[in-house]
Amino acid sequence: MTTHDAGHAAGRQADRYENRLLLILFLAFGFVFFDRQALAFLAPYIDAEIGLTNAQLGTLSGVLALTWALAGMIAGRLSDRLGRRKPILIAAVLCFSLFSSASGLMGAFAGLLAARALMGVAEGAVLPMAQSLMAEASRESRRGLNMGLVQGSSAGLLGGILAPLVVVWLAETIGWRAAFFVTIIPGLLIAVWIAKSVHERPPVSRLNTAAVDEPALPKPPLREVLKLRNIVLCMMIACCYLTWFIILITFTPTFLTTVKGYDPGTMSGVMTCLGVAWVLWGFLTPGISDRIGRKPALILFSVLALISPFALVFVDDPVLLGALMILTYTGLGCFTLFMATIPAETVPRGALATALGLIMGVGELAGGFLAPVIAGWASDQWGLSTAMFIAAGGAALVIVLSFGLRETAPAVLRRRGAPAAVAKEAM
Repeated sequence: MTTHDAGHAAGRQADRYENRLLLILFLAFGFVFFDRQALAFLAPYIDAEIGLTNAQLGTLSGVLALTWALAGMIAGRLSDRLGRRKPILIAAVLCFSLFSSASGLMGAFAGLLAARALMGVAEGAVLPMAQSLMAEASRESRRGLNMGLVQGSSAGLLGGILAPLVVVWLAETIGWRAAFFVTIIPGLLIAVWIAKSVHERPPVSRLNTAAVDEPALPKPPLREVLKLRNIVLCMMIACCYLTWFIILITFTPTFLTTVKGYDPGTMSGVMTCLGVAWVLWGFLTPGISDRIGRKPALILFSVLALISPFALVFVDDPVLLGALMILTYTGLGCFTLFMATIPAETVPRGALATALGLIMGVGELAGGFLAPVIAGWASDQWGLSTAMFIAAGGAALVIVLSFGLRETAPAVLRRRGAPAAVAKEAM
């Protein structure tokens, strides 16, 4: 076999692995969000049996975000220090599959709080590991698209479309407690698949910041990572965008049933429209960013995301509201950009999981933990519409912060004649 033929064979092998890894990680993170979203869709049923205030509902969402954030930051840093992703990912998938069932066993708020905290510990490590593996295995022309499918479309399909349909149906037919058990078997199967089919390193490393030998990887200290403008801005954007997302996904089902007066079926239909938008924009937004640039894509689609909470407040017709959600619920596609793609194109591989865990962790602490607690308290004082306006404020701040980002998309940088990685000049 000639060198040319060997190169083609290696390329085909790398492409096959890229596609297989994409499918595995798509399902893994999708089931993470199926679990995470189940509480919001089941809240009306849990409230009928246990009784939950808006503040308690926000706290249940917030405690998962708190432990998710801490686990993500610790797992990311540990992964970079050990030079290992796969074992941490397998352990996380196994644990969240087991912990997810605990919520169905609880009979009071305190028990639910403990169960959600444990679930967050397990789930927080999944995204930094998954996106680190995906970034390195992805072709440059598909990096944004692949990472968007893993983080955005997977969560939208399983957490946004299937979750409201499946868990509401289960709650209506056999009770809300049974809905928390549905991911045990899929989660265990995915963990086995990861163990058998995912490699610690891809056949061909496609990140321009990656080194050949693991011991030679630069492992910059955390303070050096925090000197990068893009990383700091992505952390701030994460705080604001998590505020937008967590508030909407936590309170919208209850808002639609109590404020809008929708029945459970109509509520489920509108929430499914959010899931459809989540899937579509989850891959379209980062895919478009591969061509027009990360920064303009983030600004453009954040402007659309700003409209979603206002539509929920001011549009009463469920059909029109559903259509508007599909058109404007674009923020989940943006998540891939600031949580994964821009950081992956900014830092060397030896700091990649650290950066991803840090951005996700800080965002979850502020937007995922504090925001729903504050929004729940404010909603008890002034009504659930208050939560929607807080979510809109988060999206507005994202637009402002995005103007400060440095472009990282390789195709755009080549057109400008700029280096393909912005990290090297800063590290």
